Amino acid sequence: MVQASAVRGLAAPTGTLGGFVAAGVRSPLLMLVVAMYLGGFVLHAVAIWFLPLYLAQATISLSLPVTVLVSRRLSEWLTPAHWLGVGAIVVGLALVAAGAGAAGAARSDAAFAATAVGGVVMLVGLARSGLVSRAATLGLLSGLGYAGSALAVRGVVLPLDPAVVVTALTVPAFGLVAFWLYSLGLERGHVRVSTAPLVTAQTGVPALVGVVLLGDQVRPGWGTAVVVGLVLAVAGTILLSGEQQTAGERPVPST
Repeated sequence: MVQASAVRGLAAPTGTLGGFVAAGVRSPLLMLVVAMYLGGFVLHAVAIWFLPLYLAQATISLSLPVTVLVSRRLSEWLTPAHWLGVGAIVVGLALVAAGAGAAGAARSDAAFAATAVGGVVMLVGLARSGLVSRAATLGLLSGLGYAGSALAVRGVVLPLDPAVVVTALTVPAFGLVAFWLYSLGLERGHVRVSTAPLVTAQTGVPALVGVVLLGDQVRPGWGTAVVVGLVLAVAGTILLSGEQQTAGERPVPST
């Protein structure tokens, strides 16, 4: 909610990354948001190194129910379907946490670093193409950016070598682009509409990559429960992304 308020209060245009950064550094409220993000990211990075990615990302996903509840302060009211979505996310993430196993090993090689760089370039290219303007799509791309940042953290290990350094540089690059895209989504639509696809992407993509490619494990006998939990969490985000307008809700103007 603080980020939404800060972004909607920016006087300068934020349609380009450079314009967003220039306007953002002059906004004390947005700088406070950045400081909170950085503090949270340090704790999140520790979780990524010691927990399976699907669990580390799922804990971040708990921000969605909190976000939509707090967004009532911005006169964004919830329908019964939205409340059902909140419940589905909470139950789903509880199942994911209960079934979590050991984390896979970190990966540091030239191929991993090149993939991370390619991901940043692709995300920036999509953002600059002009084809992305809807709040939900901006939220989805932002989620992919945060997913890339989380995956890149797994490649930041000791001892340092060129591949590790390159991978480390993509962590803040992914984060900056994702923060910008999410801010654009908050500026152009309701908080939940941008946040729901963000949570889906930043949870689902690392979960799949972590299990398939990085060796993240699930507790024996809990595979079905984890899958059901992820499905519930995604279904909840879809319900929360609905744009039904209830009585007394203030629409967000497009820019």
